[in-house]
Amino acid sequence: MSVWAIVPVKPLNRAKSRLAPVLAADVREQLATEMLSHTVAVLERSAAVSGILVISRDSRALVVARKHGARTVQESGTPALSASLERATQMIASWNAQAVLILPADLPLLAEEDLRTLVDLGRYHQSLVITPDRHEYGTNAVLMRPPSLLPAQLGNGSFHQYVSSGEALKATVHIFRSERLMLDLDTPDDLQLYLNLCLRYGVEPLAGITSDTVQSILAVSQKEKP
Repeated sequence: MSVWAIVPVKPLNRAKSRLAPVLAADVREQLATEMLSHTVAVLERSAAVSGILVISRDSRALVVARKHGARTVQESGTPALSASLERATQMIASWNAQAVLILPADLPLLAEEDLRTLVDLGRYHQSLVITPDRHEYGTNAVLMRPPSLLPAQLGNGSFHQYVSSGEALKATVHIFRSERLMLDLDTPDDLQLYLNLCLRYGVEPLAGITSDTVQSILAVSQKEKP
């Protein structure tokens, strides 16, 4: 099966804004860059994925993506994410892709095993495979076969929207819960969980984040709570 991955990327110097109270701007930019590089590198290595398309208005993000063999589209202005994803989906459909896999760029623990499972679950026509974020509100991965099965989206509320839309369409809907894939880094609590999972899976944390760093972050966060 021909599966193309689409990875939308925000400008790296504006990424992870919700961590601004606890991480300096240069650290947040480094973290965003390393997460993008990790995500695209895992996709490049995976035999389950036929190709990668990275979309962004940040030319530096596209340079990072091309180093890992991704095709890229540079956007202009500030297009809505849903519109950007829809255009990208139409593009890969024109390349005769049988399925599309949409992933955000900030998945620090994405593994090839996760990709194999997503693609295997979506191997039949009219399939929808969804991985929610750890709060089961947003979407951290969605595979659709065919690519035009549903309008592409990410963000708040998208997980439940996908499930209800897929069921209404009578598609085969799979919900794939992987603690690695369900983790993105938006809050200090996410950083603590990330470090714990790095220890569990024996991987080195990105951007030089250490346990001491996270403990300092959490201490600051607790002091700021009313």
